Amino acid sequence: MLKARVAVVTGSRAEFGLLRPVMHAVKNHAQLELAVVAAGSHLISPALTLRDVKVEFDIFDSVPMQLAGKTGRIADAESLGRGISRFTRVFERLQPDWVVVLGDRIEAFAAASTASIGGWALAHIHGGDRAEGIADEAMRHAITKLAHLHFPATEQSRERIVRMGESLEFVFNVGSPAIDELGAISAMSDAEYEKLGAPRTVFLLHPSGRDATTEGALAARVLAMLGAGVLALHPNHDAGRDGILAAIQAWTKGVGKTDEAGRCAVEHLPRDRFVGLLKRLATVMTPHRGVLIGNSSAGLIEAAALGVPVVDIGRRQAGRERPRSVFGELDESTEAIRAALAGARAMRAIGGGVVEHPYGDGRASERIADVLSRTDAHAAGLLRKHCSY
Repeated sequence: MLKARVAVVTGSRAEFGLLRPVMHAVKNHAQLELAVVAAGSHLISPALTLRDVKVEFDIFDSVPMQLAGKTGRIADAESLGRGISRFTRVFERLQPDWVVVLGDRIEAFAAASTASIGGWALAHIHGGDRAEGIADEAMRHAITKLAHLHFPATEQSRERIVRMGESLEFVFNVGSPAIDELGAISAMSDAEYEKLGAPRTVFLLHPSGRDATTEGALAARVLAMLGAGVLALHPNHDAGRDGILAAIQAWTKGVGKTDEAGRCAVEHLPRDRFVGLLKRLATVMTPHRGVLIGNSSAGLIEAAALGVPVVDIGRRQAGRERPRSVFGELDESTEAIRAALAGARAMRAIGGGVVEHPYGDGRASERIADVLSRTDAHAAGLLRKHCSY
């Protein structure tokens, strides 16, 4: 029996962390063949996170989209066009049975558009979520309507996809692959933790589609209230990134250097090191709880699964399901952020280190691989989409 060829598309460092266990599950499945396509921000210097992907997987091809130093919504629209054109050539050469994408970024949207229009079966992970981002929620729901097979991460998301007219037989609540493999990753070593300044607070703020001045002012204001023992991670490559980056660089002496106040900034931490850092953060109790502050989805998913208190700032994750370890609402005022930070730092330790959350039990990837293996990617009933009501 021929194996089904599964093209898994990864376009950013954050989404690769979630897709990695899916890739392993596909690679190890007897009836599936993995083909990894790396795209978008993976290819942008200086971080060039393509290297992280290459450490673990052979890459069938890469799809350049964004241009280094060029950000903003117009630039994203141009990048999307480049992506669709290049994905078409890649899929034509690869002839996958399945194209798999995750989330809501332009890389996923470009690959999804290509697959849907080009006639390749499309599977979408983490569809049905609500999270405003920049154009994120619109793109996520658009990908849902393009996709033929759906792997939502929560029951609410599954119900939302069904209400959008997707057929029940093709919607599977598998949980979030972000939870998979967390138990297999070790806490960051003492030596590496000390090298990063032994942070009690980790700052990870991504742009929300506003101009660089506005994004930078918010970042500077938050950094100013955090005190000592803070590690700042660079934001992703979206509109407004330059403002946040400038605020970080003005706040500390330089990338990878820890100053006398225990302030440090690093450009990128690979998935294992980031999760290892979260595990160390979960153990910090004095003089206050270790906290992740910013607006990353990792705060609402991985951090909750590990028992790390989180301060969520602004509207980027608005609408996403929020475990009780997440503090802060949509208010970006200094007073609101200070109150949320105080609440997070005072949060009692959770027994076993795990906060109750809606994102599954850590077996999402094996479920995804199983469904892919037993679903006919070429069935007319799958490929000829129609609204179920």
